[in-house]
Amino acid sequence: MFTVLFRTIILYLLVVVSMRLMGKKQIGEMEPFELAIAIMISELASLPMQDTRISITHGVIPIITLLTLQSLLALFQLKSEKMRLLFSGKPSILIDKGKLDLKKLKDEKFNINNLMEELRMQGYYNLSDIEYAILETSGRLSVIPKTELEPVTKMDLKIKPAQESLPITLVLDGKVNFKNLIIANKDESWLNQMMKKNSVSSIKDILVAMLDSKGKFYCQLREKNK
Repeated sequence: MFTVLFRTIILYLLVVVSMRLMGKKQIGEMEPFELAIAIMISELASLPMQDTRISITHGVIPIITLLTLQSLLALFQLKSEKMRLLFSGKPSILIDKGKLDLKKLKDEKFNINNLMEELRMQGYYNLSDIEYAILETSGRLSVIPKTELEPVTKMDLKIKPAQESLPITLVLDGKVNFKNLIIANKDESWLNQMMKKNSVSSIKDILVAMLDSKGKFYCQLREKNK
């Protein structure tokens, strides 16, 4: 029993580290060769977990080999355009200047119903509204609408808003994050002033306090204090 537990923990940690080293990508955003390696790694890890007669090294060595292979392929793709085309392919334009490219749809095994579904999910209901639709190498569809249908931006309206920044958490679950206070160029004295301004008697009463993306102080108390 302990042998199985020990093997499972080791293989689980190895798979997690492998997936982490492969990069921060969702399954739907993986390139074909990345998805193939991810599936193979999961299969290789499951076999030694289920069958104790199989040496754990028979799972560890292939996983490390595949991880090394993936890292090398990723490096080659960074260095070579030909390698990128060979392993990842290139994007396909399914709608070009407002017209469907039936040949590209057929080549990509992408029927019109699939295309309409993808367009609806992105908020477009008519083919006549689309200038370009590009099937990316990850399998996701990028849509460029006709110019007159593009959303109006603040620049179009000649509005010059202040640039927003990332929110900074100052207090979480009753504990002050002193590192974030320094990043925000604030100190405990300022925090105490903001607490008084918001009628908060103790740090421990705060569920979360932060500077939002506009630089404003936001505070929420624990449920019991509401």
